Amino acid sequence: MPTRTGTTSTTTGTRVGPGPAGWSVGVDVGGTKVLAALLAADGAVAGTHRIPTVRGPDGLVAAVRTCVRALAADHGLPLDALSGVGVGVPGVVDPATGSVEHAVNVGVEHPFRMADAIAAALGDGVPVRVENDLNAAVLGAAHTVDAVPTPRDLAFLALGTGVAAGLLLDGTLRRGARRAAGEVGHLTLVPDGLPCACGQRGCVEQYASGRALQAAWPSPDGRPAPLVLFADAAAGDARAMAVRDRFAWAVAGAVRILVLTCDVDRVVLGGGVSGVGEPLLEAVRAELARETAASPFLASLRLAERVHLAPRDVPVGAVGAALVGRGEVV
Repeated sequence: MPTRTGTTSTTTGTRVGPGPAGWSVGVDVGGTKVLAALLAADGAVAGTHRIPTVRGPDGLVAAVRTCVRALAADHGLPLDALSGVGVGVPGVVDPATGSVEHAVNVGVEHPFRMADAIAAALGDGVPVRVENDLNAAVLGAAHTVDAVPTPRDLAFLALGTGVAAGLLLDGTLRRGARRAAGEVGHLTLVPDGLPCACGQRGCVEQYASGRALQAAWPSPDGRPAPLVLFADAAAGDARAMAVRDRFAWAVAGAVRILVLTCDVDRVVLGGGVSGVGEPLLEAVRAELARETAASPFLASLRLAERVHLAPRDVPVGAVGAALVGRGEVV
């Protein structure tokens, strides 16, 4: 397994479904890391490469270039052999122009034509396409979900620093009239509740995010706060159990919103908090079951059965970005 200082490269054989001919690279840009995946023509993840995020337009372009070149070199591919490069990035993205703005978590505040800048940095005429990171993630989730037929109505609910969802409706990305579809983290969950950076109070994000868990249950030893909380709750700590249950209630609220507004067949839980794994899924499903017990209508929707975890062994954001890069139409 090739490794470089400050980077990690791996070679895998994870299959994610068929696609058009040609290799592609998908790059998932996050606030702390940039994770890229090389997707083979048959839909297999051939390798991944990860480096720390460098904030700002120049840093992001350099990081994407580094990842793409590393993956191509590791597999003996010239850049012009790639059918495309896709980049999933937070913020408001115009996929038609490849422009990104309001991506404050990665240091892009003003409109930046990211696709053009990356294409120029790579050279060799490699097509570059840019998409919102959650839109890329829901594409990756749809291609990796273990279901036949593949669901055409699916939401990817990211529980990270904030909370938001990518939406695939009738097999097509739903971006919205102002490209703000899926911003469920800023719906009011608790009237007059905790203040949110968006200027409102009581937003879902203040109760169902990794940041919310860190504030409610700080980690004493550097381990991720969600892992500490769920472990302490499993050990019988009454206060930890109360914090866990309130978190599950907030996540269940987001799930209920997504199902009742879009009737998605599946809600896939992803983002950093999803690293808790089965205990998170069990807690959210238990809360949904509790809520639906009192409502024949909600019970008929089988909310708990629709919730699933993103696969831990597949970088769904990078896979989705690779599908964007090779021009798959959804």
